[in-house]
Amino acid sequence: MAQNFAEFSANLTYSDIPEAVLTVLRRSFTDTMGVAAIGSTTEMSQIARKGALALFGIGTAGGSQMLMDGRSVSPAGAAMAGAFTVDSVDAHDGTSYNKGHAGSAIFPSLIAVAQARGGMDGARFAENLTVAYEVSYRAGLAQHATCADYHTSGAWTAVGVAAGSAKMLGANGEQIRHAAGIGEYHGPRSQMMRCIDHPTMLRDGVGWGAPAGVSGAYLALEGFTGAPALTCEGTVEAEFWQDLGTGWRVVEHTHYKPYPCCRWAHPSIDAAADLMRDNGLDHSQIAAVEIRTFHNATRLAGHEPKTMDEFTYAIAFPVAAMIVRGQVGVPELAPQTLQDPDILRISRATKLIDDDHYTKISVGKRWAEVTLVLQDGTRHQSPPRSPRGDTDMPLSDAEISDKFHLFSDPVLGRARANEIEDLSGRFDSLNGLEFSRLLDLCTNAP
Repeated sequence: MAQNFAEFSANLTYSDIPEAVLTVLRRSFTDTMGVAAIGSTTEMSQIARKGALALFGIGTAGGSQMLMDGRSVSPAGAAMAGAFTVDSVDAHDGTSYNKGHAGSAIFPSLIAVAQARGGMDGARFAENLTVAYEVSYRAGLAQHATCADYHTSGAWTAVGVAAGSAKMLGANGEQIRHAAGIGEYHGPRSQMMRCIDHPTMLRDGVGWGAPAGVSGAYLALEGFTGAPALTCEGTVEAEFWQDLGTGWRVVEHTHYKPYPCCRWAHPSIDAAADLMRDNGLDHSQIAAVEIRTFHNATRLAGHEPKTMDEFTYAIAFPVAAMIVRGQVGVPELAPQTLQDPDILRISRATKLIDDDHYTKISVGKRWAEVTLVLQDGTRHQSPPRSPRGDTDMPLSDAEISDKFHLFSDPVLGRARANEIEDLSGRFDSLNGLEFSRLLDLCTNAP
């Protein structure tokens, strides 16, 4: 198992990557940079970048610019700041099978290493992205299957970031084994439900998973040992690696978010939107809302969020926002939204119902149904549904583009956003100069 994992990572070439994988990576590149743009305006991102400047000076590894900032720190520092920036707006790509996200750690990390290393073209970057995603997804599946606690994405993306970063730095198979082991050992085994129950800027753990993976790669290249990574090489975990190189989890499991809040709320938001539209309803007609869904989603609660962290990990309030405004988008990220009396009225009148059946079937997909109770007592009930953006109900290229511009244009301007969209959408075909231009566009200050 060790050699299978290590050899895949060390030896993968661009010609080995199926077009379906490249399609996902292109979409994720564009989508993630849009989230990074709007994320750079948040207090969470600003604090993280100040912390990176204080803690991660430029050393012998070289300097990397922080996403959407322009100031240089070490690669680990840029990975940390960038991961927190992307994670500050919960709209980035994800995997329901792992109950988390990979791109929010992978893109900031590999962009940082690529800048420090230099001499990177798009095809080489695609090789490293593919390794980072496949290793992250499989390590996450292994971890969830073998650990009692539900850990954040930072725990398993640290492994994939380490493997992808080490490959980018020219590591051989044995060095990649040690990099993954270091990343796994030092990655944050943070408990996700702690942040669901008490929402703060800790978020999904990628802010420390990213630099743990980058650090693991650099340490392994210097001879630091850390193998084996049990999620990659353990006997029980072997089932998750058997089709490595022939099956592609990045294609099978990656979803995209239409709304900037926890994925667990999305089927309820979609159901409420459908009910309002199909029945021609106005929010003034709504007396109460019933949301029947899986157990962890009911713990999102959030009837009266006081901060945007609480909004992110809420279900009642985002559903009420959709009912009142017909959208959950950038305007809903404004702090004053939390005081909207119409949204608060409906949010307070929302009942969350913990459904055993939805809990049982919400594995790899998230299920919910919504009932709107009108002022006259009429009840409109949705059918059970899962969220838009999964592989069976994918967002179109046009929807990904619209979302990217919604997030990026107000921050970067239309011209720069257009150039990022163009280059990221074909990044793997860019030569060295063109790819360097894309990295500059993603890391320079607005």
